[in-house]
Amino acid sequence: MTVPEPEGFLAQLTPDELADLHRLGRRRRWERGETLIREGDAADSVLILTEGRVKVCSLTESGVEVILAIRGPGSLLGEFSAIDGEPRSADVAALEPASGLVVPVAAFAGYLQNRGRVTLLLLRLVVARMRDADRKRIEFGATDATGRVATRLVELAERFGERVPAGLRISLPISQDELAGWVGASREAVSKALRSLRDRGLIETGRRRVIIRDLDRLRSRAR
Repeated sequence: MTVPEPEGFLAQLTPDELADLHRLGRRRRWERGETLIREGDAADSVLILTEGRVKVCSLTESGVEVILAIRGPGSLLGEFSAIDGEPRSADVAALEPASGLVVPVAAFAGYLQNRGRVTLLLLRLVVARMRDADRKRIEFGATDATGRVATRLVELAERFGERVPAGLRISLPISQDELAGWVGASREAVSKALRSLRDRGLIETGRRRVIIRDLDRLRSRAR
């Protein structure tokens, strides 16, 4: 079973909380492929994504990219380093043109100190992301590559799916290599998994898009 990625940090703020946060930050825009956060850098700001989608990723020692998460509009980015002061633990790169609010860490800390409700929202967000990471570790040990691909497609459909006559269309500029890095499998295994799901009539695929034809059956395959 997949649980939608916890997002919508901005959507949970009151108008006053949102206005105060905007006063603390500056608007920024990134092009597709541009790095928003670089692994190992000192944490000098948090980012709130307002437009576009990004990947949170890390390179292994052998140079293989592992995708940890896909984030969408409303997401808070860089919160772990802002809380513990440690260097950035992953890269964040734009999958498409993106916009966001950049808030200095010191300003964000002061903002939280004066707003207990927002601090609780942040705590819930961090806990949800930790639980999601635990689920993915269990999933990796208990599910085959096709099951993991199905799980990620269900997650994307629930978060970003657009209703079309054929089903739910996922228009996300993510390559098979990136999908492989997300599910922890080779590109060949991901290609085979997609072919299996197509043959069963569960999905259609095109250039950087997928149409989910039968979401319920896809969920069953994801288990």
